[in-house]
Amino acid sequence: MAGAVSSLFLLDIKGHVLVWKDFRGDVSAIQAEKFFTKLIQKEGDSESHNPVVYDNGVTYMFIQHNNVHLMVASRQNCNAASHLLFLHRVVQVFKHYFDELEEESLRDNFVVVYELLDEMMDYGYPQFTEAKILSEFIKTDAYRMEVTQRPPMAVTNAVSWRSEGINYKKNEVFLDVVESINILVNSNGKVLRSDVVGALKMRTYLSGMPECKLGLNDRVLLEAQGRSARGKSIDLDDIKFHQCVRLARFENDRTISFIPPDGAFDLMTYRLNTQAKPLIWVEARIETHSRSRIQLFVKARSQFKERSTATNVEIEVPIPSDGTSPTIRTSMGLAAYEPEKDALLWKIKSFPGGKEFMCRADFSLPSVTAEEVVPEKKAPIRIKFEIPYFTVSGIQIKYLKVLEKSGYHTLPWVRYITMAGDYELRLV
Repeated sequence: MAGAVSSLFLLDIKGHVLVWKDFRGDVSAIQAEKFFTKLIQKEGDSESHNPVVYDNGVTYMFIQHNNVHLMVASRQNCNAASHLLFLHRVVQVFKHYFDELEEESLRDNFVVVYELLDEMMDYGYPQFTEAKILSEFIKTDAYRMEVTQRPPMAVTNAVSWRSEGINYKKNEVFLDVVESINILVNSNGKVLRSDVVGALKMRTYLSGMPECKLGLNDRVLLEAQGRSARGKSIDLDDIKFHQCVRLARFENDRTISFIPPDGAFDLMTYRLNTQAKPLIWVEARIETHSRSRIQLFVKARSQFKERSTATNVEIEVPIPSDGTSPTIRTSMGLAAYEPEKDALLWKIKSFPGGKEFMCRADFSLPSVTAEEVVPEKKAPIRIKFEIPYFTVSGIQIKYLKVLEKSGYHTLPWVRYITMAGDYELRLV
C-alpha cells in the first residue's frame, strides 16, 4: 500500500491554491500555501529541485506542469514514488479533458476538476487514473458535464484499462518498434556517450477481451529454454511495462502476456547502454581565405549496411556568425543557409547505406574586422534521420498471438524504425 495522503493541492505559479481536496483534515490549505511560497522563494537552492520535502511532520510531494504546481501532502510514512506517479497521471487525465493543463483551463472547469479528483482519489488513496475509462462516465462539453447513472464495467471489473463490449468489424493490431539513438562524439572521433532508447508502441483495434502474447529474441528466454539463438539475440535491460502486462508471468518465464487497452499505448520501453557506432558520420572543414572569404567542406557518410536507407536526413553544420552571401553546391540533396541559427542546413531525402555525399559552401566575410578577434564558441554538428526496417539493438518480434473466446481472426502488423535522438558531433 502506498500510504494515504492528507490533501491534494493545485497551485498557481506563485504558490496560491487554485484547487484543494481535503481527505483527512490534518493539512490545511493555508499551511501548504505558506510552505510552497517559502519553497519557491528559494529558487536555485538544491532543495527547490527536490520533489519530496519534509517539514513540521508533513511530507510534501509535488511536480510542475506549465504554470501549475500539483502537490500532495501526507502525515503518514507513504510511498513518495507512487504518489509522484499519481500526480503525473492526473496531468495526463486533465490534458485528455482540457487539451492542455494550465491555470486558465483549471479556472474554466472547476466542476469537472473536482469530479475527476473525486474519482481518481478516495480518502487519500489513488483509484482510477485511465483517462479513457473516466471519460465514459464523466463527459464534458466545454463547461458542462454529464454523469451517467452507472459506472462502466471497466471500473468494476479486474481490467480497469479496458471496457467490455468493444466490437470491431476488422480486428487488427499495429506494433511499431521505435528506437532513438543518442550519441555524442568528440572532435577526435571518439564516442563519449551512446545509448539506445526504445519503445514498443501498439495500436489495437480488437473486439471483446483478447489475450495477447508477444515473443522477443530475448537471450535470457532462449537460454532458459536450452535453445541457441539463431541470428542476434539481445539482453533486455532497464525495462518499463504498461500496467496491462502480467509482471509475474514475465519474471517467471519471460513471456509478455497482456489484455491490451483499446487504441494506442506504449506496451514497453527500454534502454540499452551500448557503444553504438555513429550511423551517419559527418566531417566538416572550414578554410579562411584572406579574411574576406571562407569555404566550408562537409562530407557525410552512411555507416550502415547497403540494404538499409536513411530518410529525411538533416545535417546542421555551424558556421561563423558573420558569414554572408553563400554559394552552395551539393552532390545530393539541398542545402540552405539559416542565418537565425548561424548554420548550414543540408537535407537529404534518401541516404542509402555505404554511400558518401559532399557539400561545399562559399561565404563572404565583412571587409572590416575587429583588431582583437574573440574566438567563437562552436556549436556541434547536429543530425536528424530515420531508418525504416532497422534497429540498432537488433530486437526482433518473434511472434504476436491474439486469442479471444469468440475465435476471430486477427491481422497483426509489425514495423521497425530507428531515428536520431540527441545526436551530436563536436567540432572542437
